Amino acid sequence: MSRRKNKDNRAWSGNGQGARIVTLDIETAPILAYVWGLFKQFVGLDQIVRDWSILSVTWKWLGDPKTHYMDTWKDGKAVDIHDDSELLQKLWQVLDEADIVVTQNGIQFDIKKINARFIQAGMPPPSPFRQVDTKVEAVKIARFTSNRLAWLAKVLNGSQKDKHADFPGFELWAECLKRNPKAWAAMKKYNPIDVVETEGVYLKLRPYIVGHPNVGAFLEITEPTCPKCGSVDVQHRGSARTQTGLYKRMRCSSCLGWSRTRYTLNTMAERRALLSN
Repeated sequence: MSRRKNKDNRAWSGNGQGARIVTLDIETAPILAYVWGLFKQFVGLDQIVRDWSILSVTWKWLGDPKTHYMDTWKDGKAVDIHDDSELLQKLWQVLDEADIVVTQNGIQFDIKKINARFIQAGMPPPSPFRQVDTKVEAVKIARFTSNRLAWLAKVLNGSQKDKHADFPGFELWAECLKRNPKAWAAMKKYNPIDVVETEGVYLKLRPYIVGHPNVGAFLEITEPTCPKCGSVDVQHRGSARTQTGLYKRMRCSSCLGWSRTRYTLNTMAERRALLSN
């Protein structure tokens, strides 16, 4: 394994961003355990028959129309669908190449689950990346009726989340574990839709995100650049005041997000006189 983050790999630069931004989503197999009933069960570690594993992953690079999918079914050629070793290798490569990873609930679920499998497999960590979690950001900046992906995709982009009607609810995972080819075909359709919808939600939330990873830092720039999307089409719109200074306020004409310059407009005497509390 090698670190792959370099300028040559920044092939997809939609909206002018130099950062490698990937949206991804994983689907996992459930834990299989012995239980004594159906309601409010406590499952001890000695009741676990088989631990969880990763069944499938979808990823999409921002600016690239292609969506990539991989699973442990391999069109029926898998000897053990719980063997996610090849999938982990690919996931490691994707994360190693990424500068920014976009997920829906990935901070609490996807990335931690992936890290758990990496550690169990004895793999080193991929090179560092920043995370943007659309669920976390939605909670921070707005109060939607629901922060679930199905709802956010619907109200922000008019999308209808795939409900895999032929295998509703948990049945899809149950049938995949039974090696049902039709269920795996449904998974191959369902997982990529989640990624496309997550990317759409991310693009709608991006102008509002405070503290978005600065994509301008990944560009060789000599002019003001939007820190959210990387566009150079930014305009001076008034002033921004902080506790310690006065700055030029900028608005991006591409993503419509706001930012400010890094250097204060205050004179040295004004800066020295300004107190903070």
